[in-house]
Amino acid sequence: MAEAQNIPAGSTTAGSIAVAAESTVATRMSAPPSFDVADFPVPHGREEEWRFTPLARLRGLHDGTAVASGEGVKVEVQAPEGVTVETVGRDDERLGKAGKPVDRVAAQAYSSFEKASVVTVAKEAVLTEPIRIAVHGEGGVAFGHQVIELGAFAEAVVVIDHTGDAVLAASVDYVLGDGAKLTVVSVQDWDEKAVHVAQHNALVGRDASFKSVVVTFGGDVVRIHPRVEYAGPGGEAELFGLYFTDAGQHQEHRLLVTHNLPHCKSNVAYKGALQGQDAHAVWIGDVLIQAAAEGTDTYELNRNLVLTDGARVDSVPNLEIETGEIAGAGHASATGRFDDEQLFYLMSRGIPQSEARRLVVRGFFAELVQQIGLPDVQERLLAKIEAELEASV
Repeated sequence: MAEAQNIPAGSTTAGSIAVAAESTVATRMSAPPSFDVADFPVPHGREEEWRFTPLARLRGLHDGTAVASGEGVKVEVQAPEGVTVETVGRDDERLGKAGKPVDRVAAQAYSSFEKASVVTVAKEAVLTEPIRIAVHGEGGVAFGHQVIELGAFAEAVVVIDHTGDAVLAASVDYVLGDGAKLTVVSVQDWDEKAVHVAQHNALVGRDASFKSVVVTFGGDVVRIHPRVEYAGPGGEAELFGLYFTDAGQHQEHRLLVTHNLPHCKSNVAYKGALQGQDAHAVWIGDVLIQAAAEGTDTYELNRNLVLTDGARVDSVPNLEIETGEIAGAGHASATGRFDDEQLFYLMSRGIPQSEARRLVVRGFFAELVQQIGLPDVQERLLAKIEAELEASV
């Protein structure tokens, strides 16, 4: 595999694999975070935060021409005892506490929703069953806002499942009290014409632990923007992701971890596979270590496996450090073709080619799938990977 940071921006490797990477730090957006749409100019595709995104395929989410219409999305929450589920108005003080919108679509999403869903896990409650949130697109355009808040020392697992067809702009806030532990699995398994743009904000309390697993398969355009900040020292954040980008799909994951307090940790690992003409995956990993964040320990990793010609990957890891008093910091990004040597090794031992390909890709994703920790979700995702591979044979 070629280390992405050693390949000049816009360079093209053998075949039809295009890889872009550069050292420019992109953690500073062109406009400061704001809840007001007017504070963000309409993007034209030349801005750093929009230059990889096919704006014409966002169906008006970026320029204000998209308005709520049709059936939108249907949201159902299944929660065990000890969990409070509420539908609240825009004036609820818990909304927006985890972070402000950082681009125009996120601001549009926040200013356009009518009702928000708030899921609260009480202080010291330890859930033995996951909270399951089903978001099903039923056509049209929708704007949404979801808040998941854990009290001090609470523990919970949340699965957010996106299916169906819609044009959706949404924001999701995760608020963790001191010592809380939250694992969130967000699955984007949309129909082929869906558009989904979302900002995920996590505010991690003192000594709290946050794990995010973002899984993206479906949709025409999916752009997810996970962000993490710390509300107290000693917090830990793990951001995992896997994506399988098919012909014509655009899947974009933009991450920002802001280390703003001392003695916090973060670990980022995303892996993607691509196949088919004009399959396009984008991964932007930004880590900012502010001057006050002494003792920070952070690492970010992105790996991409290109299965066919005609696919493109843009992978840009960025690390900005404002203090020398850190425990550790690093990043890595690599993109490469399917390993023919591994394939030959398996086939030489009597394994058919199609099965050998599946074994290699399953092994590539196995580490991240295991991070989910829910057998039913893991089995479903592995079956989805198998189906994607079957279609390419």
